[in-house]
Amino acid sequence: MGVRRRLRLDRPDLPGLARLPGEAGRRPGAVRPLGPVRRPLGADVLRPRPGPAQRGASLSATAPADAAVQDTDGGDGRPVLFALHSLGSSAREFDRVRELLADEVDVVALDLPGFGDLADRTGTASGTDVDAMARSVVARIAEIAPARWMLLGHSMGGKVATVVASRVLDGSAPLFGLAGVVLVAASPLSPEPMDEARRTTMIGWAEQGGIGDLHARTFILGDLADTDSLDPGRLEATVADVRRTNPEAWRAWLERGSQEDWSERISGLPVPALILAGAEDGDLDLDAQRRLTAPAFANPELAEIDRVAHLIPAERPEALAGAVRRFWRERAGLGRAVPRDFARVLASDRTSARTRAVLAERALADDPDYAPVVLDRDQLDRLRLLADHLVPQTGPAIDLAARVDAQLATGVGDGWRPADAPPDAEAYRRALDALAEWARIPDADARGEALDRLGSGELASWLEDVAVDLARQWLAHPATMAEVGFDGIANGGDGERQQGFVELRAGRLESWEPLTPSTAARPESGAGAGPAADTDAEARS
Repeated sequence: MGVRRRLRLDRPDLPGLARLPGEAGRRPGAVRPLGPVRRPLGADVLRPRPGPAQRGASLSATAPADAAVQDTDGGDGRPVLFALHSLGSSAREFDRVRELLADEVDVVALDLPGFGDLADRTGTASGTDVDAMARSVVARIAEIAPARWMLLGHSMGGKVATVVASRVLDGSAPLFGLAGVVLVAASPLSPEPMDEARRTTMIGWAEQGGIGDLHARTFILGDLADTDSLDPGRLEATVADVRRTNPEAWRAWLERGSQEDWSERISGLPVPALILAGAEDGDLDLDAQRRLTAPAFANPELAEIDRVAHLIPAERPEALAGAVRRFWRERAGLGRAVPRDFARVLASDRTSARTRAVLAERALADDPDYAPVVLDRDQLDRLRLLADHLVPQTGPAIDLAARVDAQLATGVGDGWRPADAPPDAEAYRRALDALAEWARIPDADARGEALDRLGSGELASWLEDVAVDLARQWLAHPATMAEVGFDGIANGGDGERQQGFVELRAGRLESWEPLTPSTAARPESGAGAGPAADTDAEARS
């Protein structure tokens, strides 16, 4: 048979979206699955030398990274959780949570400007607004640059964490690898609900300088469900954090930061999100979180922790750690990991903000409870069986079928279809209904053989198209790009002059490119470098 006539419908302009060779006219016949990738990503040339295996840390948001902290990079598959504290607290509020999660998650707690070890580093209140705190957090995360990481924000830190997440997902922050957000009794993006008389009283505590012991204790005990829930040592440390808070930072949050309205700028973030509230929290209970905080995310999970008010990390650290662990295992950590060296390239100025934003969303874990939009659930299950056969995956799998369904819902395709075929969405529904009997074949190999016997016809023609759609979704994932060694998306950032590529010879990498096993094994040009020398000679000829 000759080449099938196809209609060009559209050409999506999405950076990094792969188009397979031969897409405009493929030969019909048996649809074969993709073979295994033979050149997985290898050595991490950008990773610092590993230091002592110390998991987690409490850090100032502008403190220099040391060797121990740089070893906390998620490079062994462990996520890093950057924790942002509440008003009047410090990184120390997460000490117990870090201990409880040490076997699975590296908790790096950060002091925000004006608090904790950074209490004496803010000279003006302008350094403690939401934007300034978000920028300080972005800078600190960029120093560590873990492969996969989450944000946790408590109260004031929750508002800051949400702003940071939005900047990662829109590509404006030089970061990559955000996998999830946990908000704990979070201050919302909109003005925080608070009794005005209480706000005025709290501002008055810092009018004459530092906050005194009596006021600090009043503040802490008023945010506990049980005033006896903290042991004496923990209570004294919590009170001490309030007392060492910079009074300008304290007033700046109560007068301005908590009243800033970011809700018009940030909404529907696609990142997996867990929103936690204390059952006895007056102003920021579960209902308030549902109304004020949840709209910032596309599909957040909300949960209530009993027997606790506002200070969840101090009063119920076990419950908080358990919620984080479950969230990572069952939601945020399900996706494929992008290797750290490749993620660093995506976070660098070699990658444009627009491209970084697209890839940041593609790297997020698929929702295990995804509800299909174009297909029904039975059709989606059949498409998943096809995906398992046509694009087999090892390790954590991308839900290619769900991504194709979401693509169909947008009306964006590869730009081509047979001239006599129905629109893509209708073609998918008809074809997957026709495969109902096929899907009931219990053995995977037998299902594959049945597909190969289809020969020609409309269904076989559609299978070629679905194979392309599934493969495109697989190749468009940044973890796949790393696996096959494709870094063409890093051809230049947002400056006036794009960097492009200088080294164009086969088998040669530029200094910023991640290594693959084949290139790592290649000797340098010079003595004993026969193959490389031949390549040099060919390049000069």
